Amino acid sequence: MIEVQTFNSVWDAIADTPEQAANLQARAELMRQITLIIQANEWKQVDAAIHCGVTQPRINHLLRGRVSRFSLDALVNIAAALGGCPRMSAKS
Repeated sequence: MIEVQTFNSVWDAIADTPEQAANLQARAELMRQITLIIQANEWKQVDAAIHCGVTQPRINHLLRGRVSRFSLDALVNIAAALGGCPRMSAKS
């Protein structure tokens, strides 16, 4: 018989610990926000890379949602390069 597991989020399902799940979720949310800025400005990947201070392949990974390719620090640096000030909140 197959055991069915239930999770609060997809991040909980793929992470080994609650801390890893929280980190994945924070990175994904920051990537989403950066992607929205890039799309709102209608930048091509090369232009976005210049504005973000990274290479075009990094922007490609970001736009494709490859969370594992980015640390939270790297994403905060990209957001700051775009003039943003990422905000985080903790829920209990």
